[in-house]
Amino acid sequence: MTHPKMTRPKIRTAFPYETTHEDLRVPLADGTKLYARVWRPVTEEPVPVLLEYLPERLTDGTAARDAQRHPWYAGHGYASVRVDARGHGNSEGLPVDAYAERAAADGVEVVHWLAARPWSTGRVGMFGLSRDGGGSLRIAALAPEPLKALVTVCSTDDRHDNGLHYMGGSVLAVDTHAWSATTLARACRPPDPRFVGDAWRAMWLTRLEAVEPPVHTWLDHQTRDAYWRHGSVREDCSTIGAAVLAVGGWHDPYRDTVLRLVEQLPDDQVRGLIGPWSHQYPDQGLAPGPAIGFLQETLRWWDHHLKGVDTGVMAEPKLRSWISDSHHPATDLAELRGGWAGDPAWPSPNVTPASYALQGTPVLVASPQHTGVDAGRHIPCGGPADLPPDQRDEDARSACFEFEVPAEVRVLGRPRVTLRLRMDVPFGQAVARLCDITPDGSSTLVTRGALNLSARHGRDRADAWPLGATEDVAFELTGIGHAFRAGHRIRLAVSSAYWPWIWPQADTAGFTLEPAGSFLELPVRAGGPDPTITFEPPEQAEPLGVTHPATLDEERPERLVVRDVARGEWRLEVVPGAGGTRVHPDGLEFTEDAVETCTIHESDPLSARARSDRTIRLHRPELAWDTRIETHSEITCDAADFRTTDEVICRDGDEVVFHRTWERRIRRTAG
Repeated sequence: MTHPKMTRPKIRTAFPYETTHEDLRVPLADGTKLYARVWRPVTEEPVPVLLEYLPERLTDGTAARDAQRHPWYAGHGYASVRVDARGHGNSEGLPVDAYAERAAADGVEVVHWLAARPWSTGRVGMFGLSRDGGGSLRIAALAPEPLKALVTVCSTDDRHDNGLHYMGGSVLAVDTHAWSATTLARACRPPDPRFVGDAWRAMWLTRLEAVEPPVHTWLDHQTRDAYWRHGSVREDCSTIGAAVLAVGGWHDPYRDTVLRLVEQLPDDQVRGLIGPWSHQYPDQGLAPGPAIGFLQETLRWWDHHLKGVDTGVMAEPKLRSWISDSHHPATDLAELRGGWAGDPAWPSPNVTPASYALQGTPVLVASPQHTGVDAGRHIPCGGPADLPPDQRDEDARSACFEFEVPAEVRVLGRPRVTLRLRMDVPFGQAVARLCDITPDGSSTLVTRGALNLSARHGRDRADAWPLGATEDVAFELTGIGHAFRAGHRIRLAVSSAYWPWIWPQADTAGFTLEPAGSFLELPVRAGGPDPTITFEPPEQAEPLGVTHPATLDEERPERLVVRDVARGEWRLEVVPGAGGTRVHPDGLEFTEDAVETCTIHESDPLSARARSDRTIRLHRPELAWDTRIETHSEITCDAADFRTTDEVICRDGDEVVFHRTWERRIRRTAG
């Protein structure tokens, strides 16, 4: 099945119901009022409610995305609701840790309040992308009675080992830092006077006094302790009472959540869907595709579980997954060739492990510290530089083992490596990459995994390696659906460094890998694509009408690698997301620009430095309202500690209304 070009969503303007919308405030038990926007069908009959609840500011941050889907659901007979979490957007209160009990408890209150509206049938569904999809899982785990179904997309069930903070027990440098910096800057945005009136400034100043860089908490908990377990539904899925449609993409770091939920929840409660997508809703038409009619697919889910209509959605295979064909490496893949597979359970009876023994003599793996500069973006979102380029340079910095492919090998699930290692230092890490090697020698990254060797006995502990000892360690790579073509080669590349994904350990000694006793295990799926698995073309409601004024500024590269040959230093500069100015139909001018910089000396792990500089401007010319937020965040290290610095400067016009700098030293334990 081939897809020659990317499918863009069709814009739909006619629906079964006319719709209306209004803004309102949801009262919580402690007196806090949360800002909400409700789209409803024009009907005298009560309807089910769909809730998207998150901190990302409905009047600007997600306004364009909300316009694509909430009116669409309303047009099909649902009250579709967006609510800003406390302390964010135009909601009252102070921001709280996203993993705190208060955050999920607020969500439960919102569910009950919506169920009790006169226009509601009392049956509620929730949906969300990324942390908001994870938040819906946490709310579902508290089992509010009105919550009957949810759709969670590109979200995590494991805050520690499959979130933005740690990977295989190692500090996930690139996003622990970047997401903390982003969260800090966005938490400092003011309420909008168009919606809250003159109270906006007092609300803003009170919020600013309460903000803290979240990196302090994240680095204070370097093993899977009670802090992370509390925020992870992976610990116990049994309390989830709602039906769960779990959705992910093979180019999203959280796709293993889908596999775990399908494995752990009963057949009559869960369905899983994994496509070729990056971190996005699957109807967005962003690389890599093909996109699908995701709104129509979720409507089948809602109609079945909230309206009692037999749409056939529970007759689908428990897991539907896309298996990509072999392809050459590219940082921007419009649409992948491949096809859909359906499995009745997970683990699947169609999948059998195949073992590949490593061959050769013992090899010292002491990778240069810049190994990983071609890793690609940790959370690809459809940008032109998101995906990993050709891996030949990375392979040259790793120990590589190859296996011929005489006949096609279709992989579905989580590959696993067992490595026999000897190490002469107490701490280290191992990174394994699985690559597809074409006859011309190009190397396409298929999937990867990492293990902090101090976490080899469990992510909840940090055990030093006995000096000079040899041990077998085993760890899984992230799940994948990929078909290795006959005539290609499978390459396993093992390195001791992976910057800037993994924060380096203090010692460069690496480890000795003994091929005897080491092997790669692939989950091989029998059978080809299933032509009966199909989806409608993507469609959305009318766009909001946000415009992007032209600028004379020179466009910066989205991802730039700079090598200082004389100094032996490597610098990665990333421009995340859509920068520049966006003008909303209501007159709001929203500007956000950021640059993230990761530097390291190729032979000095203690030279690692991650920095983020961000500016945000919110401007309403008609109200003479002009606010700016400027943040600077940085992490460095020595052998004993992480050192974090965060600075926030906020202005109302030309007046500096808030300026604070935080500096912390945090002991390196597992990290």
